[in-house]
This record gives sequence, structure tokens and C-alpha cells, in this order.
Amino acid sequence: MCEFSHINATGQANMVDVSNKGITRREAVAIGTLKMSPSTVNSIKENQIKKGDVLSTARIAGIQAAKKCSDLIPLCHQLNLSKIWIDFELLPNGIQITCGCILDGKTGVEMEALTGVSVAALTLFDMCKAADKNMIIEGVHVRHKSGGQSGSIDRGMGYD
Repeated sequence: MCEFSHINATGQANMVDVSNKGITRREAVAIGTLKMSPSTVNSIKENQIKKGDVLSTARIAGIQAAKKCSDLIPLCHQLNLSKIWIDFELLPNGIQITCGCILDGKTGVEMEALTGVSVAALTLFDMCKAADKNMIIEGVHVRHKSGGQSGSIDRGMGYD
């Protein structure tokens, strides 16, 4: 049976108490892909999207989102992140987005990394939607996490 840490004894949603946990280095990396036409990828590569430099804008949006995760996800702890990074890999038919988050703290940073990837993808979608109406955001997942009681976890694409 799976135990959900955000459910209390009476079945109500509940913020997890991390006050007794030790401080450890915690890292998480999440990835996701925005699928789009090869011509849209080329327009991004050539900085020809009318709204401007979409990759720089999406990077800033993703970083801001990771910092504001606790404002968006009700039971997430407010974290003082030490480092957030966002990378983009241009693919023939899309962009792979990677977000990493690091801190020394009492709780993990998976949600922050997932939020960073998601908002970066949404920003790219918004900035490119006039050029490509058929884009798809897919495969957002935690690729790596380390620190805390569960130690390190590395994942492929999930439940393949």
C-alpha cells in the first residue's frame, strides 16, 4: 500500500512537517519536450519569431516559476533555492527543455524543477503559437533527484 505524505490521519490535505529532517544537499533535474514543426524550430534557431528571443524569455520564465513553485502548488514548501538552470536542446521536430534546481535544505526540489520545465514550455508555446498551431508539450518528468532519505534516483522516460 502506498502512503501519501500529504494526507493526514483523517484523510485531509496537509503540508508535511519537515522540521525534524536534517539539512542535506538536494538536487533535481526535470525534462520535457515541446514538439513543433521543423520550420518553427528553424525560426527559433534563426531568431525569426516575431515575439523576440524566445529561448531567453523562456529561460527567465522557467527560473521565475521554479522560484515561485510554492505560490502555485498549495502544499509545497517555500524554498530558498541556491541554483536554478534551464537548458534547451533544439531537435529536428521540437525543443527538449531541462531544468535543474539545487539547495541545501530539508525537502526536495523535484516540484521546482518540474515547474521550471513546464512554465518554460508554456512560454515557448505562447511565443510560437502564431507560427505553429499544432505544438504539443509532452513527457514532463523528473529525470534525476538526489539528497534526502531516498538518496539518488535516476529515471528514463517513466513507466516504459
